[in-house]
Amino acid sequence: MAQDTFDLAALNAALGASRFAGKVHYFPSIGSTNTFAMRQADAGAADGSVYLADEQTDGRGRGAHTWESAAGAGLYVSVLLRPQLEATDALWISLGAGLAVQSAVRQVTSLEADLRWPNDLLLGKKKFCGILTELNAETGSGRAAAARVRHAVVGIGINVHQADFPAELRETATSLCMETGREWPRQELLLALLQSLENETEALTDAPEGAAQSICRRLEAGSSWIRGKRVRVEEREDGDGGFAGVTEGLDGRGFLRVRTAAGMRTVLSGGVREG
Repeated sequence: MAQDTFDLAALNAALGASRFAGKVHYFPSIGSTNTFAMRQADAGAADGSVYLADEQTDGRGRGAHTWESAAGAGLYVSVLLRPQLEATDALWISLGAGLAVQSAVRQVTSLEADLRWPNDLLLGKKKFCGILTELNAETGSGRAAAARVRHAVVGIGINVHQADFPAELRETATSLCMETGREWPRQELLLALLQSLENETEALTDAPEGAAQSICRRLEAGSSWIRGKRVRVEEREDGDGGFAGVTEGLDGRGFLRVRTAAGMRTVLSGGVREG
């Protein structure tokens, strides 16, 4: 694998007037970009701050999962957002981020990734990208007031250059290099990602209802998992419990609906797998 470095000056110039321009913070190695970004958010860091690492020594996924983050092999980035959204609408941030990754990968590689609700991107049946969105929300003042998002950190891990994975991941993980047989510049992918993510987050801030409807439509069109997919929903990390059925789109908050033998269920949390 040839050395694939980041040029922050060139990146900031290419970002132009973007909310992310001049706010990219790079770390050769860090525990977790999400953990660091959440601390910075609590300390008052600006909307649009980007935390980028060449390596994570404690990369995190949803739940208790880790994210394999070898040096120079992937794109490991967390973005701090301060959207004007109610906490009940926060799932749209993560879903919009998935569409942003899909768009960026399409622009750079021409690959058409599949989106597995709520936060995984697949090439074929294997995962190459995970998204971890973490929130801090204020409580509403008054009986009728809705809680609003203080800040959200969207962590995105994309497998780019990996040619192999640890034994426990080989059946489920892939990378852009493994799928195409060639290497892709991480900076080009990061630029496309930030540009696409800005479009998604601006729309959610400016017209949240319309943006949510747009995200829903595009997920229906760009994901094989949203409607008509036979799935098993694992409600516990140990795989015990859960239910099976066929997906029937998203509800008004972005949660997945699954028709089971006992009736319609809404997936509020847990893992969704084929089957």
